[in-house]
Amino acid sequence: MKTERDGDGVLEESSSQEPELYSPASPGPQQEPISTYFEEKVPIPEDDMTKLFSFRKLWAFTGPGFLMSIAYLDPGNIESDLQSGARAGFKLLWVLLGATIIGLLLQRLAARLGVVTGMHLAEVCNRHYPTVPRIILWLMVELAIIGSDMQEVIGCAIALNLLSVGRIPLWAGVLITIIDTFVFLFLDKYGLRKLEAFFGFLITIMALSFGYEYVRVAPDQAEVLKGMFVPYCSGCGPTQLEQAVGIVGAVIMPHNIYLHSALVKSRDINRANKKEVKEANKYYFIESSIALFISFLINVFVVAVFAEAFYGKTNMEVSLQCNETGSAHSELFPANNETLEVDIYKGGVVLGCFFGPAALYIWAIGILAAGQSSTMTGTYSGQFVMEGFLNLRWSRFARVLLTRSIAIFPTLLVAVFQDVQHLTGMNDFLNVLQSMQLPFALIPILTFTSLTSLMNDFANGLVWKIGGGLLILVVCAINMYFVVVYVTALNSTVLYVFSALLSIAYLSFVCYLVWRCLIALGVSRLDFRGSVQYPPTVLMDEQPEFDS
Repeated sequence: MKTERDGDGVLEESSSQEPELYSPASPGPQQEPISTYFEEKVPIPEDDMTKLFSFRKLWAFTGPGFLMSIAYLDPGNIESDLQSGARAGFKLLWVLLGATIIGLLLQRLAARLGVVTGMHLAEVCNRHYPTVPRIILWLMVELAIIGSDMQEVIGCAIALNLLSVGRIPLWAGVLITIIDTFVFLFLDKYGLRKLEAFFGFLITIMALSFGYEYVRVAPDQAEVLKGMFVPYCSGCGPTQLEQAVGIVGAVIMPHNIYLHSALVKSRDINRANKKEVKEANKYYFIESSIALFISFLINVFVVAVFAEAFYGKTNMEVSLQCNETGSAHSELFPANNETLEVDIYKGGVVLGCFFGPAALYIWAIGILAAGQSSTMTGTYSGQFVMEGFLNLRWSRFARVLLTRSIAIFPTLLVAVFQDVQHLTGMNDFLNVLQSMQLPFALIPILTFTSLTSLMNDFANGLVWKIGGGLLILVVCAINMYFVVVYVTALNSTVLYVFSALLSIAYLSFVCYLVWRCLIALGVSRLDFRGSVQYPPTVLMDEQPEFDS
């Protein structure tokens, strides 16, 4: 620790070393857990800190937000987009816009936690929750990651099946995806910036692929803008309502909160210096805004393509068109007048029937890029969660192998026993699974970013506490509605009883997290026995005096 004098003559504490971390389990300092992604840290250029904005610094901070934004572009999101367009036209684009803005605000909390504390969300949970709740929380987050990973891997397998004209079966596509993910994950051995550039390349492929479809179909721009900025859905019924709920559930994903809080640790920031921390928060927010704006545009491309070309279409119309063009997939669509039902597989087929083979193959390339990039970030999420909750200190290869293996076996089972043409039901189930896990990311992130003992001067203010709490309540309520609709549609008494019993345990744990969150938000009267304590996480020989 050393004392320096800045340009204004004000004494400022600075340190070239990261502050040591405090663990309630062991009151002494401890080392930061070894993590795959942080074998190097990107230096931040030392521009004049009085400047309001620096492109050099923005470029240095660019990377984590784009990796985070990939979760907004995974195959599950793409399927939700195309179904929204096919079932509701342009009428739900405003829901997509609102969900993206809410997602940005929640990601801001995740990034601030990582920047200010030097720890990601899983590590903070490990230090502040008792053993049993901590294990339950870890298991719930792992379920969310498994569900997301299955969607992503199967999305890649579907893309390979389309590109090979059915020659690569679903199970083979799953194996190919798993193997090449192992290869790509070791790219960071050649430099963190090169790895981030590779993710940027995959996002560019998605933008070009789905952008081509947008230009090819040429949607009505006035309808696109109207659907985006007029929050109204004329003539909408239960189907459109469920689709709107599905959009929110697909966009805001629990594991992404854990991921983003970890990715921001990849920059070399002196957390003992308030100015540097404040600056890092600013640039990460700008970068995340740009990244999510790009992901929003790509999602809009998909919604608009299917809204313009296939909204109101029947199976009969599509079947006739596919027969006329000699498509090998015309049997996918029964000869009836029911409304067209599409997923990412059938979506590519109908694009090929109406707009030529190029549209099908370019669509498949976009899906492959979406699936490959998201399964890589999903694997990183799994590593961060396991390292944080379990404090693992395994070798690099062992950690990657374990986190990959967790999703391999259920995904392979689905690929072997399920037909590529009938995966929509499984996708709905996985969306429900992830929706149920959402409180286990959103409640902890609001809890810990509201603690002054943890965040110092960067703790949430009253507006963020109240606004964030209401925002999380709305998002969780929307997702729970989606779960209830899904369970009700099963029409099984046995499943109803099982769901009721499961709901009691589930809601009890959510209430426990809410209770601790309310205490962190300042409702101290709820701490009846004084049993809830949030000790400071940063322990230093001399506490830094932050400049204001």
